[in-house]
Amino acid sequence: MRSNAAKYESTSVSLKAGSKEIHLLMSNGIADMEVEPGVTEAEGARVWASSSRAVTALKLAYLGWAYQGFAVQDNTDNTVEARLFEALLKTRLIQDRQSSNYHRCGRTDKGVSAFSQVITIDLRSSQFCGGLGVTLPENLDLGTKSKASTSELPYVKMLNRVLPQDIRILDWAAAEQGFSARFDCQSRTYRYYFPRGSLDVELMGNAAKRYEGTHDFRNLCKMDVGNGVLQFERTILSASVRPLQPQQVSSTEQYDLFVFEIKGLAFLYHQVRCMMAVLLLIGQKLEALEIINQLLDVEKTPRKPQYSMAVDYPLVLYDCHFDGLTWQQEAEEVSHVLSSLQRHWTQSAVKAQVLLGMIRGLEERGEEFCGLCLSAGLGTPRGSPGRARRSGWGEGSLGLPSEAYNFFRTPLSPRLEPALACRSGLVHFG
Repeated sequence: MRSNAAKYESTSVSLKAGSKEIHLLMSNGIADMEVEPGVTEAEGARVWASSSRAVTALKLAYLGWAYQGFAVQDNTDNTVEARLFEALLKTRLIQDRQSSNYHRCGRTDKGVSAFSQVITIDLRSSQFCGGLGVTLPENLDLGTKSKASTSELPYVKMLNRVLPQDIRILDWAAAEQGFSARFDCQSRTYRYYFPRGSLDVELMGNAAKRYEGTHDFRNLCKMDVGNGVLQFERTILSASVRPLQPQQVSSTEQYDLFVFEIKGLAFLYHQVRCMMAVLLLIGQKLEALEIINQLLDVEKTPRKPQYSMAVDYPLVLYDCHFDGLTWQQEAEEVSHVLSSLQRHWTQSAVKAQVLLGMIRGLEERGEEFCGLCLSAGLGTPRGSPGRARRSGWGEGSLGLPSEAYNFFRTPLSPRLEPALACRSGLVHFG
């Protein structure tokens, strides 16, 4: 149960963000998009006045690599959320964003993908006999009620027909009034994929366990005080590093893929990518396990080292768990989504093998091989005192020897307390 102060903080931040995003949608022409030319505003209002609405949870998957993030932004309309609202308006499932009671479970950054992002929103419904989360139109006549459909609109099919191929609706669920994808989420799970290379993955697994529990993560996130985030304590339920394939447990193959999986109640801005950056340093033996304890001890480490976080594209919001939702699938759409993902996988897997064939060819010729180069592109410690080890395909600075790098020699961020005190002076809990 959130405290009154925490509830106030969450609600005020949510209202501020929602107001800003509605303004951004309108400025980008999305909120006022004309869906059906020739339909007047008055006619549209009459249609909505006679329509039922239902609180609905939508589960969506998207490949975030081509987008500037999930949430709407003031400098671009190339976001997942912008495409989603275009589809909702085009299918006339909502009248506008302002009245849609929209909530998202999480906001992923530029380049980050999701398999189970969840939103809640009030959608047009075919239900005129009531039901979970259904609001009936005023002055509903008995004739309409007697002809009411027993099945809901095919939300998944309707939206997937107009969404881009890299954004897919997976399931929908009826929800009760007041249900929020943001505040009623029980846990969120992220996955970050990476190659073994020359990393000590066993050491990384031991390090990941130190994230578990309730800690102050201000040194392992981007501190977003300007947007009202004043509390940095979060609870991590589980954290692990494991091979993607069970048979790779005893393997030493440098090209084996591993995953850092972390499950928590909620996460801070850029938290997972900062945590992964530290794990990569530990895996390369540039830092000891104790670095995590130091970063979590904000009394001893009150100023965050200005290190770079891990890159975006390997990160996936893999699961958002909710109690009390019964997800509905549309079998035909599941088949379509699966086929689309299989096509994406085939193309990517074949391209990966083309690259691997070239690499193997060079290795067979006796070319010097640097396993650290496999993970060099996943993150770059800022302020490291030396040049990167180069490879033919790019460069990164994670391959520096331990004696050339020290985490706490990087520049330090200002202390957080003055900013918190300033913001707290503007917030009153009553």
